[in-house]
Amino acid sequence: MVETVNHPAHYGGDTPYEVIKVLEAWELDKSFCLGNAVKYIARAGKKHDNVIEYLKKAAWYLNREITKLEGTS
Repeated sequence: MVETVNHPAHYGGDTPYEVIKVLEAWELDKSFCLGNAVKYIARAGKKHDNVIEYLKKAAWYLNREITKLEGTS
């Protein structure tokens, strides 16, 4: 299969640290918000130059998870 679909370089390539593999190993694939937060942190600066945008997206997902856990949503 095409590597740009299965293991794109900005996703970590086909390494032990590919984001999906890390999320599954840490069982963060069970939490949409936490998984996305880690994904955006890991990919910050890899695909686009806008690191701040990716970190803000990560923060948004973390804040959503915190709100959910606090029961204030």
